[in-house]
Amino acid sequence: MKALFIGGTGIISSAITSSLVEQGWELYLINRGNRSESIPAGAKLLKADINDEELVKSLIKDMNFDVVADFIAFVPSQVERDIRLFSGRTKQYIFISSASAYQKPLSDYRITESTPLANPYWEYSRNKIACEELLMSEYRNNGFPVTIVRPSHTYDNRSIPLGVHGNNGSWQVIKRMLENKPVIIHGDGSSLWTLTYNTDF
Repeated sequence: MKALFIGGTGIISSAITSSLVEQGWELYLINRGNRSESIPAGAKLLKADINDEELVKSLIKDMNFDVVADFIAFVPSQVERDIRLFSGRTKQYIFISSASAYQKPLSDYRITESTPLANPYWEYSRNKIACEELLMSEYRNNGFPVTIVRPSHTYDNRSIPLGVHGNNGSWQVIKRMLENKPVIIHGDGSSLWTLTYNTDF
């Protein structure tokens, strides 16, 4: 199998990158090369900023893929760019959305495929919803082969799964605990959330 990841060194994608290399996939990563030490031997780096569409187009001009996965698309214009770049070049395009796109507040604590997408509280979520709508329209109208995945709070050994931690990252919360200082715990315990370790994803 031949795959292209946009990103490939983040919390979710690094685990998948390692897994696919171990399985013998032909794996390409488009990223800026800022975390080259995180790229496992066997993965091929196409060093570029994905937003430099002309450069990316030249890098993949003679290539087709079984799957393209974008881990760093957050707004519709980025998805539109991907559609231009990968239409006719991949058998499957995977868009990493977010569980935060589901209805807030939930009408039922059980989330299913029929749970509406609506989040008036967070622009990030509304942008993910807009990306999904754009992709589904492209699938219906032009057959663009899309799969949408909505992970919940995903973490790895570089982070602690906390909703509130401030500008210095999640480890400062543990530091405060070790120093017997108070920490902020959000909510009243009634908001259910799923935590997913990146290799489980």
